[in-house]
Amino acid sequence: MATLLELDITSLRPSLRHEFAIPRHGQQDQHYFCGNSLGLMPKAALANVNSVLSNWQHYGVEGHFLGDSPWLPFHETVRAGLAEITGAQPDEVVAMNTLTANLHLLMVSFYRPSKTRTRILIEGKSFPSDRYAVMSQLRWHGLDESHLIELFPEPGQDCLDPARVLEAIQHAGDTLALVLFPGVQYATGQAFDLAAITRAAHSVGALAGFDLAHAIGNIELALHDSGADFAVWCSYKYLNSGPGAIAGAFVHARHRDTDRPRFAGWWGHRVGDRFKMGPDFHATPGADGWQLSNPPILSLAPLQSSLALFQQAGMGNLRQRSLQLTAYLEQRLLPLAPALRIITPSDPRQRGCQLSVRIAGAHGKSIFQALTQRGVIGDWREPDIIRFAPTPLYNEPSDIDALIEQLSGLLQ
Repeated sequence: MATLLELDITSLRPSLRHEFAIPRHGQQDQHYFCGNSLGLMPKAALANVNSVLSNWQHYGVEGHFLGDSPWLPFHETVRAGLAEITGAQPDEVVAMNTLTANLHLLMVSFYRPSKTRTRILIEGKSFPSDRYAVMSQLRWHGLDESHLIELFPEPGQDCLDPARVLEAIQHAGDTLALVLFPGVQYATGQAFDLAAITRAAHSVGALAGFDLAHAIGNIELALHDSGADFAVWCSYKYLNSGPGAIAGAFVHARHRDTDRPRFAGWWGHRVGDRFKMGPDFHATPGADGWQLSNPPILSLAPLQSSLALFQQAGMGNLRQRSLQLTAYLEQRLLPLAPALRIITPSDPRQRGCQLSVRIAGAHGKSIFQALTQRGVIGDWREPDIIRFAPTPLYNEPSDIDALIEQLSGLLQ
């Protein structure tokens, strides 16, 4: 009799693989598990980018107003898709800049240390850029590393106990100004409960912000309902928008008309008189008010293409497909122990599609390189982690079968 998991796999919803350009390995498609680093190109992105170039070619500066997709309101075309995928209200989200730039811009507004409330709590193994940003913000305010709280897993553990995050917030109490946490931890793939962290932060008078680089397009988000004060993300991983693609930001509606200080630029000025070029800045309400410059149209075009596919599939459907694919990958990896060990939580509520593994001994990197040479594309993270992300938009069970076949042979 087939197991429940086997029945789940046979009943998988169809993917949108045919909508993506799959890189080739010899005469076959690659088995691509690296959407957590760089998502594959939607085929429609090529036409979208070429359309922008064509408008530039034919209209010059008039392309801001002419053609099928004029550039002046172009960034508005991704708003509904971003709101849907993040569980936000439309005016709470904006596509702009790059991730770390957005993190700095929002910390300028939402990290406002007082005489006694100065500390920032972060996850101790956070992506280095986040720590760099936090430390530079502390130093900007004349503070040092003693005002940084870093929360690490218990000795011998790979992931954080979620209860310890909430306990650390309560322990910091009224010294805490900001909690800055990932939605999904980049190395282990552990997902965090944004709403619980936000409630805990607010209960002690602190604010809560999130780096969603590995969460957006991966897990279902409900940013508005979570109460999070702000969030930032990139769009080149699960949002499949191309290398160095335009990033995004969320600012909760309760800060819509905030008088918090911010770094200002002309594109954040209120829309009604933006082009009057007055000397005084008046922020447009909502997340748009944190914009600095007019948006890069060529970078927005691929995001348009990708978000259309998310809207076609539905994030809830994609999450269900992801749960099945990831469970199948887990089932196929477990028999390879003790030669490898999965470090991502086994609880589906605490992970997205990524499973991270450690290879026993000192052969992890050589095995990763051998997989790449065989057309199985994962991602290596120092010092000893291989990450595999079966992305529901385009990965199939056959990709997982090919990965296990190659990996088993290499481990033997």
